[in-house]
Amino acid sequence: MMKLIVGLGNPGRQYEDTRHNVGFKVIDELSARLTITLDKTKFNGLFGMGNVGGEKVLLLKPLTYMNLSGESIRPLMDYYDIDIEDMIVVYDELDLPVGKIRIRTKGSAGGHNGMKSIIAHLGTQNFNRIRIGVDRPKSGMSITNYVLGQFSDEEKASVEDTIKKSASACERWIETPILQVMNEYND
Repeated sequence: MMKLIVGLGNPGRQYEDTRHNVGFKVIDELSARLTITLDKTKFNGLFGMGNVGGEKVLLLKPLTYMNLSGESIRPLMDYYDIDIEDMIVVYDELDLPVGKIRIRTKGSAGGHNGMKSIIAHLGTQNFNRIRIGVDRPKSGMSITNYVLGQFSDEEKASVEDTIKKSASACERWIETPILQVMNEYND
């Protein structure tokens, strides 16, 4: 049995610190904490494997660009025979304020194209996810420009905290039932 933690984002230096890449940031944080090196490129993704408390854990950053994330996740899950309940996806959420996270076991894509792709490729919306609040754009800015923009200086400390909190929730999930993790980490 293997646990899969997926962080959504876009590859490339120009996207590194954007709102859309908080999922990648959580994977980076987990990689450092769990000493799992992201050293494999296959299935259109960058990933690494390790053992955490006796559990095999796989960390994945799809390199397909956000809108095609499912094209990386599905073949990897099939190859490693990972059950849907043993996967959690971490991504940015416009409908939560900066500084908030929300853990769920199912739900719609809510307009998030990365999630639309995953749902389409998995054929279900019943899978674990951690939504990291990035808030909505102010003053008529397009959603695309907003999520591909960087956090303001005022938001950065709060975002760092939610990345760390999300990584902690993922660590807890490796050894704990998701409902318990939800009770502990949902605000």
